[in-house]
Amino acid sequence: MILRMSTLFVRTLRDDPADAEVPSHRLLVRAGYIRRAAPGIYSWLPLGLKVLRKVEAIVREEMDAIGAQELSFPALLPREPYEATNRWTEYGDGIFRLKDRKGADYLLGPTHEEMFTLVVKDLYSSYKDLPLSIYQIQTKYRDEARPRAGLLRGREFTMKDSYSFDVDDAGLDASYQAHRDAYVRIFDRLGFEYVVVKATSGAMGGSRSEEFLAKADVGEDTYVRCTRCDYAANVEAVEVLTPPASGWEDAPAAHAEATPGTPTIDSLVAHLDEAFPREDRPWHAADTLKNVLVVLKHPDGTREPLAIGLPGDREVDQKRLEGQLEPIEVEPFGEAEFAAHPALVKGYIGPGVLGEESASGIRYVVDPRVVDGTRWVTGADVDGSHVLDLVAGRDFTADGTIEAAEVRDGDLCPACGGTDGGVLETARGIEMGHIFQLGRKYADALDLKVLDENGKLVTVTMGSYGIGCTRAVAAIAEGTLDGSGLSWPRNVAPADVHLVAAGKDEAVLAAADRIAHELSGQGLDVLYDDRTGKVSPGVKFKDAELIGVPTVVVVGKSLAETGTVEVRDRASGEREDVAADHVVDHLVRLVRA
Repeated sequence: MILRMSTLFVRTLRDDPADAEVPSHRLLVRAGYIRRAAPGIYSWLPLGLKVLRKVEAIVREEMDAIGAQELSFPALLPREPYEATNRWTEYGDGIFRLKDRKGADYLLGPTHEEMFTLVVKDLYSSYKDLPLSIYQIQTKYRDEARPRAGLLRGREFTMKDSYSFDVDDAGLDASYQAHRDAYVRIFDRLGFEYVVVKATSGAMGGSRSEEFLAKADVGEDTYVRCTRCDYAANVEAVEVLTPPASGWEDAPAAHAEATPGTPTIDSLVAHLDEAFPREDRPWHAADTLKNVLVVLKHPDGTREPLAIGLPGDREVDQKRLEGQLEPIEVEPFGEAEFAAHPALVKGYIGPGVLGEESASGIRYVVDPRVVDGTRWVTGADVDGSHVLDLVAGRDFTADGTIEAAEVRDGDLCPACGGTDGGVLETARGIEMGHIFQLGRKYADALDLKVLDENGKLVTVTMGSYGIGCTRAVAAIAEGTLDGSGLSWPRNVAPADVHLVAAGKDEAVLAAADRIAHELSGQGLDVLYDDRTGKVSPGVKFKDAELIGVPTVVVVGKSLAETGTVEVRDRASGEREDVAADHVVDHLVRLVRA
């Protein structure tokens, strides 16, 4: 196939779009792959659609190879199945809702667990029908509060979602591993660096959960990896390595002390060093117990205050906290909330007024490091006063624990840090795929059961596996671009060869036409810059670099001088002169190598 630049529906831009935040977004717009229609919503132009379809083809091939079967559900979905699983409420403002002319409620599908479950319930009733894996590649809709970064966080996007159905947990393990292996092959073929990390299932429920993250500095996901072992996890899934509990027989009694003008951790530590110096070492922020207040907004609109106790050298990680509480949203604890709880003294809040059994009634959860026997300095619930030698388990207890504190470089690895001394290092990534074992959450809610080999009704167990196809286009671009433009891996490039006719000489145009047709006859896709008139060779070369086809062929003045054309590797920049009479065979070998 030949795409002629003279007629191709494309317009390259020299300036960055004003709303572009990340390199892939800037270049995909400038190179004529996508155009913005509305915040978080993009039109796909011919070049962009070719890349997207190649990504989808790779996904299809690997899904079909494990025996998964493709179907397609509507994007416009009725309310009732989502009511049955409570997700009509749990999604809150995150979905697009609408009514038909008769007043019935619908939504634009953000994900299709309910529909997959119901179609299997409708058609299958015996263990003999299972295992089953079915998938679709379909447009999804989510009302993102802050769509950003182009295709990386949109309101409309294309996703492959697949589901496995098994009679028992052993079958689910096998289906999960088959999908995991397929995902490794898919991401290997897509041509960018990625890492597989432990993850949380969030509102989806289930047990085992892993994410496939494209390594990228612009990624919204933070993950950690161990410097010594193979441990890797999304920060939301990191479980803190906690100290063992200990007794408090030798601990002094807790005592309140005047600490005027110390509403911050730094000011408190400085005061402690001056007024209450330790014999063994200076005071550290980690010796203090910080109590942070937030408001939880439940999907049904109800609001609940929550207090989080954590070492004073740590901050609450908002994303990590929300990952533990999903689908609940977290909001700041404002002046109105303080006014409603007069026992709370800003800057001097301690466990004494916190907890479901306290006067405030505010639920109090602590970081896992706050174990029985640990000693703390914390607020005395009086302005200008703190309590020293407050012992967890002896002087206060919490309503539970929560993994909400920030994870930092140098933290001990949860897997090997206690024995081999491995520590964590953080990095950024783009979530490209998420696989997890749903278990029986949706099957229970929608009554999906089959008869087992003993004739007994059993609830089917499910797995869920997603890949962001439109996001993959941006992630590939992000991982392969350079200072001149896009630079696609051959597997997903919009063409095999970008052929440039660099000159107005009839011999140049005739040779370029011949090469284009012969390449097309060999089954290669050619993007042929045949533009004449005021389009200079310099403009054509810049467009070739911007568009990013992996092999660029220039037919120019060397044709008359030496009978050669120039073959450029877009990624490495390497160039070689090849005889014009042999360049087609050379390019066919190169593309199919």
